[in-house]
Amino acid sequence: MNQTASATLTAEVSRPASYRWMQLILGIVAMAMIANLQYGWTLFVDPISQKYGWSRAAIQVAFTIFVITETWLVPIEGWFVDKFGPRPVVLVGGILCGLGWFINSFADSLALFYISAIICGVGAGAVYGTCVGNALKWFPDRRGLAAGLTAAGFGAGSAATIIPISSMIAEKGYEAAFLYFGIGQGIIVVLIALFLTRAPEHKKGEASNAKVQQSKNEFKPSEVLRQPVFWIMYLMFVMVAAGGLMATAQLGSIAHDFKVFDVNFNVFGMVLPALTFALAIDRVLNGLTRPFFGWISDMIGREPTMFIAFAIEAVGILALYHWGHDPIAFVILTGIVFFAWGEIYSLFPSTCADTFGAKFATANSGLLYTAKGTASLLVPISAVIASATGGWYAVFVLASILNAAAALMAWFVLKPMRSKFMSKN
Repeated sequence: MNQTASATLTAEVSRPASYRWMQLILGIVAMAMIANLQYGWTLFVDPISQKYGWSRAAIQVAFTIFVITETWLVPIEGWFVDKFGPRPVVLVGGILCGLGWFINSFADSLALFYISAIICGVGAGAVYGTCVGNALKWFPDRRGLAAGLTAAGFGAGSAATIIPISSMIAEKGYEAAFLYFGIGQGIIVVLIALFLTRAPEHKKGEASNAKVQQSKNEFKPSEVLRQPVFWIMYLMFVMVAAGGLMATAQLGSIAHDFKVFDVNFNVFGMVLPALTFALAIDRVLNGLTRPFFGWISDMIGREPTMFIAFAIEAVGILALYHWGHDPIAFVILTGIVFFAWGEIYSLFPSTCADTFGAKFATANSGLLYTAKGTASLLVPISAVIASATGGWYAVFVLASILNAAAALMAWFVLKPMRSKFMSKN
């Protein structure tokens, strides 16, 4: 063993057991700092439209561009992480995230917003893919929980800032919100990057529960792409992600059309519009669902957990359409929709690592994460369908059907197919 390798191994052995939890916490905070790039976007759509007169569909193209670049480049960013470690990738990602919102603060054309979306997407993907991959490697015994806690940072990270951003937009304009929150979030991610380290090889291990079967082999990304079981997971990811992304991007517009946007709630002495109140609750539930269902999947298995969550989502989406015109029901049902949707960001990465191994987990889970980008292509289409049909009925029904189909596929297709693949390998 050479001197460098010996020194590295000594450092790893001397680290306390709590060290991996520190790495997990750093990843969660970094994810929280990039959450607004996706989940805060809905607050900016209507103010931008009102200022420049652009259509919602044209502005939402920026959201689609962001999600595509955030997801489709993650396999490449994951390759860099697997080769060079998490620090340099997150460092660059933090700089790009701050730069993107800085550009949004003075953008006066759709082209500039689209360029900013590309920059933000690359930066967010670098941070997201790295932190999830790092969690999967540091916690082979609790992958569902670790991936869920990390993804929770992205899901709930914007909950604490939804109200401040909404207030700043109302008082100082959306430009100020882009500027100050963009720079602040970017700086924090850069600082976190300096403390991230890669997981040691000896962290590879067996799942702590017999319900979770893990592969003994390490599949490279090129090998993963040749496995039919991967493409089944990919299809299911697209089907479930599409409805949630539509709700994320269009919730402000839906609230307007449902006539609940300007209805106020008194929450602990604060008067909040229904949309702001719903967004704050949604972000919390969208974060809690990820470790919750991740933990459940560690206990009962990945596919049974998928079946339960996707079925709840299918019902929740239909209920939101039928009763969401009532302000109280709107707040409660959007919370249910986001709670039953966010778990895909813990269940699919952990399932991918269980199936194809931990060595290339960042790149492999990144390949699967591109399904989110594919699903984002349906977001502008949903606005077009709603406009063409004069309402959201067709969009909600389609989203519900996709979730119901994914629930059935989890039990009757993915479960036996993955079991056969794992036994063979």
